[in-house]
Amino acid sequence: MGYAAVKGGLDAILAAEDLVARMRVDDPSPWLEEAQLIGRLRLAVDRVQGEGGLASAELAARAIRQAEGDLIEAALLVRSYRSTLPRLGYTLPTPTAELEAVRRIVPAFREPPGRQLLGRTLDYTERLVDFRDEAAARAALREPPAGRGDVDPEARQPRLAELLAARGLLANRQVEGDPDPVDITREPVITPAPRSARLAALARGETGALVNLWYQGVRGDRRGAEDVTLGEVRVGTLPVTVAHPRTGGAVRVGSVPVTEVEAMSNLNRPDEDTGVFDIGYGLVLGHNERKAIAMAVLDVAMHRDRGRTGLEQNVIGTCDGTDASGFLEHLKLPHYVTFGSQVERKEAIRK
Repeated sequence: MGYAAVKGGLDAILAAEDLVARMRVDDPSPWLEEAQLIGRLRLAVDRVQGEGGLASAELAARAIRQAEGDLIEAALLVRSYRSTLPRLGYTLPTPTAELEAVRRIVPAFREPPGRQLLGRTLDYTERLVDFRDEAAARAALREPPAGRGDVDPEARQPRLAELLAARGLLANRQVEGDPDPVDITREPVITPAPRSARLAALARGETGALVNLWYQGVRGDRRGAEDVTLGEVRVGTLPVTVAHPRTGGAVRVGSVPVTEVEAMSNLNRPDEDTGVFDIGYGLVLGHNERKAIAMAVLDVAMHRDRGRTGLEQNVIGTCDGTDASGFLEHLKLPHYVTFGSQVERKEAIRK
């Protein structure tokens, strides 16, 4: 690497930082542009947007490049940048009925009201490594099917939850009044937490952590995981609106890509109203169905648990990938004073 012996700890740290940057910049391969990452690695970019808590594909792509593909590190970079931005105002609440769906599936109904839109998905595809080059991959593309123009992306799709509620089959989760949602970037989440705080923590949580928490903490302990049915999975864009500073009217200033999931839970315990279903909700930035599904099933699982097992505290306390990664990686930092004292105590005990 061509580095001479360093003088001390600070020199070593600076040299290590320079080595990372040098290997990233001096690599003989072409420089990765942000557009390439957004276009070719869209799921990774969307994941970093969601875990970083900032809807900016360009920033997420830049962070992935800087972090050399480490998505948790990239999410940390996005969060750090987000903390420097001024808060200029607040958007108006947007009903998710306004979501402009490019993908919508309803696993709970064979022929649901509204259209099933498969969109972009690998759910029905063999998981095999594709060794074709770009030319061969392009040649293998199928012609778009005829009649695609009859799908109106603006048409409102009826929601399964609305149908169940109309038939009196959905539990009422409304709270008294209209409390403002908890901003977990400014207020700590203290359990038992209001639902808005739980959902915000899950929405910013690490994808793998949410999946594992559900699989281990819910399915592993058999606490009703088999009673959950996905009502809807929707992917699309939500309009972002603000109040006009002079007229006060709603003005659309942009849109954000989101994934939304509703999970129906079959209430069947003696202390529950077994005549209805409960619903778990997931909404995340970008296209990330795995995380949105895990979020929805954890949401309803925590509600049904009602503090019996500490599930809520465990989920909220361990779902943040940035926090977990930082706690893990701090073990690489010097701990010789602590370990030295432990060695001395062991030797004293043995004597």
